[in-house]
Amino acid sequence: MREITFREAVAEAMSEEMRRDERVFLLGEEVAEYNGAYKASKGMLDEFGPKRVIDTPIAELGFTSIAVGAAMNGLRPIVEFMTWNFAVLASDQIINHAAKMLQMSGGQFTTPIVFRGPNGPAGQLAATHSQSYEAFYSSIPGLKIVTPFTPYEAKGLLKSAIRDNDPVLVMESEKMYGDVGMIPEGEYLVPIGKANIRKPGSDCTIVSFGKILKTVHAAAEELEKEGINVEIIDLVTIRPLDLDTIIESVKKTNRLVIVEESFPVNSVASEVSYRVQRNAFDHLDAPIVRLCQSDTPFAFATTLIDEALPQVKEIMDAVKNAMYVS
Repeated sequence: MREITFREAVAEAMSEEMRRDERVFLLGEEVAEYNGAYKASKGMLDEFGPKRVIDTPIAELGFTSIAVGAAMNGLRPIVEFMTWNFAVLASDQIINHAAKMLQMSGGQFTTPIVFRGPNGPAGQLAATHSQSYEAFYSSIPGLKIVTPFTPYEAKGLLKSAIRDNDPVLVMESEKMYGDVGMIPEGEYLVPIGKANIRKPGSDCTIVSFGKILKTVHAAAEELEKEGINVEIIDLVTIRPLDLDTIIESVKKTNRLVIVEESFPVNSVASEVSYRVQRNAFDHLDAPIVRLCQSDTPFAFATTLIDEALPQVKEIMDAVKNAMYVS
């Protein structure tokens, strides 16, 4: 095992897959000469050259269109967005072309594309740079959505995504690129579609994903001091959803709290709540509780940022409410 940062894990995954398969290439804003806006492609231009690590204009719709066409013609593009907030401009190509091409062409064309970049709130970036898009894209048939939390997953999930024949959206966070973690020395993959039990527990299940898991773990530590033992499930993949792991946990704890950074209306928590009550209603001893970002555009002021996102005390209170503990 060895220790690397999240951004190094991303760079290793892309580089290893580009060495393995000459059809793989990277394009996006500042990915080449500048080594990536967050230095997640550092050194790749030197190794692979400007034909496989391509700087693009600030034109998300344009270079996403190029990626779709390239994928239809047998290549395997990796598209880096400087932020998923900017990728709204490319959503027509992602939703109407990448996601639907296999069905619309009667199976004649696949679109093996990875779309990746930072997602969600990241400090004082205000309303137009702080949205979480997991729920937005997870409603679209034909897309797969993954949310790595550790460098181990950042590398293993990205490698799996690059090899996948469907378009895969990799939702990262600029506040996690400096996170450090352990990865194996040799080749490994993390499967798409499998959740991860981050912490076993017996009293209440907490389902979450992405960087808000840091807050969930902090809340779990505080709850432990009060004798409450929660089980933490990291979804890892938003679509396809690993319902079996969630259901098995709920059967054990009989309670469920869902925590995410997306808006509450039509959220990932909404879908998880529906599926759990539909498939494990008789195992629930309390109503499902969900915590999301406030139903407002994200603010710039730090005090309002704290108010908008689930905090440790709110998560603790949600668990206690589910357990009928004051």
